[in-house]
Amino acid sequence: MNIGDLKKLIFTPNNKIFFVGIGGISMCGLAELAKHQGMEVSGSDLQVNARTKYLESLDIVVYHGQTAANIEEFMPDAIVYTLAVPEDNPERTKARELGIPEIERAVYLGLLNRNYQQTINIAGTNGKTTTTAMCSLILIEQGLDPTVHLGAELKQFKTTVRPGSNNNLMVSEACEFGKSFLHFYSTTATVLNIEHDHVDIFPTIDDVIFAFAEFVALLEPGSNLVVPAFDPLIPNMLDQAYKINPELKNKLKIFSFGYSGDKFEGQSPDLCCESLRFVEGYPVFSLTVDNKSFGEIKLKIPGKYNVDNAMAAIACAYLNGAEYEAARKALAEFTGAEGRFTETGSYNGARIIADYAHHPDSITATLEAAEKIPHKNLYAIFQPITFSRAKGLADGFVTALSKTTNPILMEVYDDREKDHSFSSMIIATRIQEKGVNALFFDSLNKLENHLREILQPGDLAIIMGQDVRTIADNLAGREDHFA
Repeated sequence: MNIGDLKKLIFTPNNKIFFVGIGGISMCGLAELAKHQGMEVSGSDLQVNARTKYLESLDIVVYHGQTAANIEEFMPDAIVYTLAVPEDNPERTKARELGIPEIERAVYLGLLNRNYQQTINIAGTNGKTTTTAMCSLILIEQGLDPTVHLGAELKQFKTTVRPGSNNNLMVSEACEFGKSFLHFYSTTATVLNIEHDHVDIFPTIDDVIFAFAEFVALLEPGSNLVVPAFDPLIPNMLDQAYKINPELKNKLKIFSFGYSGDKFEGQSPDLCCESLRFVEGYPVFSLTVDNKSFGEIKLKIPGKYNVDNAMAAIACAYLNGAEYEAARKALAEFTGAEGRFTETGSYNGARIIADYAHHPDSITATLEAAEKIPHKNLYAIFQPITFSRAKGLADGFVTALSKTTNPILMEVYDDREKDHSFSSMIIATRIQEKGVNALFFDSLNKLENHLREILQPGDLAIIMGQDVRTIADNLAGREDHFA
């Protein structure tokens, strides 16, 4: 089936679309957008969660459990599934038996991209969600009414997506896992950074660089590409992109961002951070665009890495019609997407922060940001996501966590891999060998009970990972992510 026929099938109002794994962080948003766009939507999930309950409040029927009978009852025109759903899943199997087209989530999102005159896709190893949220809020403040697809809940949306009222502009994350972003269409794209991650998909850093080069090579001549002037791997990535698609050479509108003293292709960054300082742990800085003053920006989220994210977000928004005042106001009010240095509250006088940091570099950046916030004792609690990442990046995790005095490891979270032969205990043991008092826990209950025993007034607990972040909510007594 060609692109035109697929788009007609899944975007014709009243057509029936079924999402396998509808409670997932990306799938729930796509289902909500499909409902908003007039399709009849249903789906299934193995677990009941806040997102499935929210979808049911939108009159979307959610089947709890995945069986062939769900497909027979709903009889969709197409089903959408994620890479985590195996080919022998009973709903996928029944769909094939009935001749119902199956569409992988990234393909569906890429087709959705193509419904908009302008599409901004934000890629990079770290920072995608925060940058996408920042860029979206700037565009909204400017009155440009984008449709938005996020990989996390956002307080301003009270969900993971925002439906625009027209087909002028879309903003979305572009994830490299499984090379998903190679299905996307962009008129503006950014590569925030390139680090070795998803080691099950990319055995070496060269594999990662090539994947981002493939993503950039999809751009059409005249498109915008936003890149960091300070990332040493970007020039190599661009060279490979030009080899893949020679038509792009000298025909991409490359817009760089960075700091005073940075150079990109021998020139100062197009968008440049000046006079960066931290006020009570939060960044304040001035920007220039093409050597002209753009104004001062104040953030309510900590860390130099969020200055990087803010610059990329401003650049993407600026290239699509946003001006300084919209950026200043939107970023001054932005307190982060859910799970991105989210302050959930306090326990026994200790501040509790939930964060999605899942890569050694993101852990380092998160802990550096935390150190700038006044505290008595800093506790770094980390749960690796996927066994292959925990094993493949173990050296980096040991280095990052050894820099803090109270690292605590939770057993690996993994909902897609079968090889569970590695353990977070190995990381904890290696940290201990460096003379740092690292602890390991094999259950969330044991870890939560330990934190309840040790946290004191003035302490700061940074809880990083996937389901371990539920402890941050439990300690703070937070039930509503949108309060």
